[in-house]
Amino acid sequence: MSDVVESVEVPAPAGTTWLALTDWQRQDEWMLGTRVRVVAGNGRSVGSRLEAFTGVAGIGVTDTMEITGWEPPVRCTVRHLGLVVRGTGAFHVQERGPHRSMLIWSEQLDPPLGFVGRLGWPLAKPVFSLGLRRSLTNFARFAESYMVGG
Repeated sequence: MSDVVESVEVPAPAGTTWLALTDWQRQDEWMLGTRVRVVAGNGRSVGSRLEAFTGVAGIGVTDTMEITGWEPPVRCTVRHLGLVVRGTGAFHVQERGPHRSMLIWSEQLDPPLGFVGRLGWPLAKPVFSLGLRRSLTNFARFAESYMVGG
């Protein structure tokens, strides 16, 4: 398993940050090259399943996830069930005052392809982390102006 943890200060209250974060269908507005959809359940409860496709021009990876923890407006945990992306992830929202919050995104990933994947992960991890940091910066702007149904 390999840990990845990134965070971003968000110029929005914790409740707004939570709603923006868990608006799965709009995640493509801030997450680089990724479209998310709910494929089972309501997307807002334990047992719901999500599919996130990350790629360009139809070439990429589908990450199938099951929500394993749902504690609004503080925490959502998922289990990655795909062939390529496996492990667990968590989103934590911390209040930082009436108009600010912190989003902490953490992943414990099991690289694919066994030994070869573990060998290549040190090369892939910085690129993954850079993309995640960029996406979280985009998210902070998205959440600042987020409106439900927006």
